[in-house]
Amino acid sequence: MRTVNAYNDGQMHCSTVEKAAITMKKEQLIEGLANTLAAATGSTPHLLTDPDSLSHYGRDWTRFHTPAPLAIVLPASIEEVQAIVRFAGEHGIGLVPSGGRTGLSAAAVATNGELVVAFDKMNNITEFNPIDRTVTCEPGVITQQLQQFAEESGLFYPVDFASSGSSQIGGNISTNAGGVKVIHYGMTRDWVAGLKVVTGTGELLELNKGLVKNNTGYDLQQLFVGAEGTLGFIVEATMRLARPPQDLTVLMLGAENMDGVMSILETFQRELDLTAFEFFSHEALAKVIEHSGIRQPLESATPFYALLEFECLSEAVAGKAMTLFEHCLEKGWVLDGVMSQSQQQLQNLWRCREDISEVISRWTPYKNDISVVVSKVPACLREIETVVSRAYPDFEIIWFGHIGDGNLHLNILKPESLERDEFLSQCHRVSRQIFDVVQRYGGSVSAEHGIGLLKKAYLTYTRSPTEVALMRGIKNVFDPHGIMNPGKIFDV
Repeated sequence: MRTVNAYNDGQMHCSTVEKAAITMKKEQLIEGLANTLAAATGSTPHLLTDPDSLSHYGRDWTRFHTPAPLAIVLPASIEEVQAIVRFAGEHGIGLVPSGGRTGLSAAAVATNGELVVAFDKMNNITEFNPIDRTVTCEPGVITQQLQQFAEESGLFYPVDFASSGSSQIGGNISTNAGGVKVIHYGMTRDWVAGLKVVTGTGELLELNKGLVKNNTGYDLQQLFVGAEGTLGFIVEATMRLARPPQDLTVLMLGAENMDGVMSILETFQRELDLTAFEFFSHEALAKVIEHSGIRQPLESATPFYALLEFECLSEAVAGKAMTLFEHCLEKGWVLDGVMSQSQQQLQNLWRCREDISEVISRWTPYKNDISVVVSKVPACLREIETVVSRAYPDFEIIWFGHIGDGNLHLNILKPESLERDEFLSQCHRVSRQIFDVVQRYGGSVSAEHGIGLLKKAYLTYTRSPTEVALMRGIKNVFDPHGIMNPGKIFDV
């Protein structure tokens, strides 16, 4: 049986009788789900149907789709999740997972009468093993909560990004979240030691069980990392921790062009073990300074900025950093720069980069999250800028990204005079030209945000038809009813 989401009130040509029948069907389904969960758990289920909750839980940070869920359910246990999935399978109801709702690809948006499964109540850290340096937690644990737990335990959870104060671990795993430390620590995938997942048939799988070595056939755990909830729901995760970095220091350097930024990266990476290497444009920094009250960190304004971080464990390391800085000045790659001298200065410099997303959100930015191999970044960026400037010379462009791992964030800001739908339509048209460039450079149309609804039409720019067919086959194995986040990544 394939799912049919037939309970959406947005049907334009329904008669009054038909609308009443749809409403009654929805009410019957919600009542049936409530009774099923009460019988399975022995407690009153947490179900929400009021308009504010439907809107809040039915969308993520993207604002290009109108949420229209059937209802919101907040399970408190694995058993409750299993009961929800089985009920949905029996009645052909699509299920959309909802974590911190900070996603940027509309993977957690319910647009067609799906049941939203929000994991806010499954938010406990359940086990800590200091010998294995692992922590087991429920999917609703906030990223910052895990970071703080690790710090209090004398360890470090390194996956970090601007939304760490509200994103949830289950969502991070489902999107294979990256962030600002990937150059040194890798993606979320690298920190998952074990998973418990509920498949589309309601089965519970316990995958890898925290093992470092486990060569026993296919690694099913890795299939669920980055799957955006299309194969099943993550209901428990065992995460690895690391030793905390010591004496972190930040250099912010102004550069004339992207070739200079890449030369800075090559120079410093050859001599120092960098924990981060970010870049952003002058336009991005100007927005942050104007709207966040941050002081201009450099005396001179430059077209691009590099922000690099490293562990300054000795005077010798500090001296090496200054020598490399002076070398870059002599070569003309760096026009101005500053190095943090305190924890407060470090935080202020990081704000120049980390505040960008929040500041530009008021312009409803259309985000392109692309990647190429690091050496191809300058040429690819130049071509994309040419495409966008030629097609839409009046659109304001904001560049930033994780340049140390080849990840570029292109943000096109919506003019106030342009309606949202028209802006989105124009951006979609130019996206195909952008992705033509990315494809020529052998890159990805989604480096870390995922596909969801927003990038679904562009998946084949990075994945071959054979790969997409294989992914559909994998989904059918884990989700034979087609109920797990239907319509995301690809149509089945």
